[in-house]
Amino acid sequence: MLSYVIHRLLLMVVTLFGVSIAIFLLLRVVPGNIADILFDSAGLIDPAEKQKIIVDLGLDKALPLQYAQWIGGLLQGDLGFSYVSEKPVIDEILPRIPITARLAGIALLFSVALGVPLGVISAVRQNTWTDYALRILSLSGLSMPAFWLGLLILMAFVHFFGTIPIYERAPASNWAYIQMMVIPAGAVGFRSAALIMRLTRSSMLEVLRQDFVRTARSKGLSDGAVTYDHALRNAVLPVITVIGVETAFLMGGLIVTETVFNIPGVARFLVEAIRWRDYPMVQNLVMFIAFVVVTVNLLVDLAYMLVDPRIRYGE
Repeated sequence: MLSYVIHRLLLMVVTLFGVSIAIFLLLRVVPGNIADILFDSAGLIDPAEKQKIIVDLGLDKALPLQYAQWIGGLLQGDLGFSYVSEKPVIDEILPRIPITARLAGIALLFSVALGVPLGVISAVRQNTWTDYALRILSLSGLSMPAFWLGLLILMAFVHFFGTIPIYERAPASNWAYIQMMVIPAGAVGFRSAALIMRLTRSSMLEVLRQDFVRTARSKGLSDGAVTYDHALRNAVLPVITVIGVETAFLMGGLIVTETVFNIPGVARFLVEAIRWRDYPMVQNLVMFIAFVVVTVNLLVDLAYMLVDPRIRYGE
């Protein structure tokens, strides 16, 4: 177990190193840089000021030196300075991480709480009207774009309540706060819930046909014990994998939802930073998302052993 964890941690480091190189090179391949965009958009032509920005960002140096300067600062906690907002990068990123993390956490909770039980019900009641209705619901969730569902929710609130559930930095009440976060989380979590529901159903159907399930029934165990203690426990491994993938996706895939509901999170801010070629901001935001992804993958692998003791990782 310990050797496996060490191996996975080393693999995380190698993966993050490769991601950092890809991020760095892709930003430099795109035509134009932050100095050109800032001065062209403002209509200013001051070679001295423009050259100062280029020197401060290290854009006048060779690419290996630029990369070493960025990684060295990152390891020391120095994320650089944003010339778009004129603030240190860390001051821009830190307040947005809890917002996106809270939204993603609520969306994931909604997805799991809705998707797993409905998937089990759909499998147990296979080829009944309940199963058909739940399968239609899951297909609707997979085929419905998140931005369209978000707009429908906004229009419904305007029609029935005369208000729009958009983000406020200081909500007036607890209900306003719940409404502010739960509604967009439900909009983005509906697709994840549909995916988890379908995977849970297919995995449960496969397990319910196994011999040990028939043996458990023949021993007189209740339907609940057979379904949840025996079948679900053996069917949950692929579901855990999808939950891990969805967790990583939600941290960086909330761009549309944060835009529709005016939520100043990491994903929305990343798009703005890319548009401005804000190198320090983009590099550090993408590295943060990459770190979340590889960490979630590690936790998913370790969760397998907790769920299924039969799993043993080799040296």
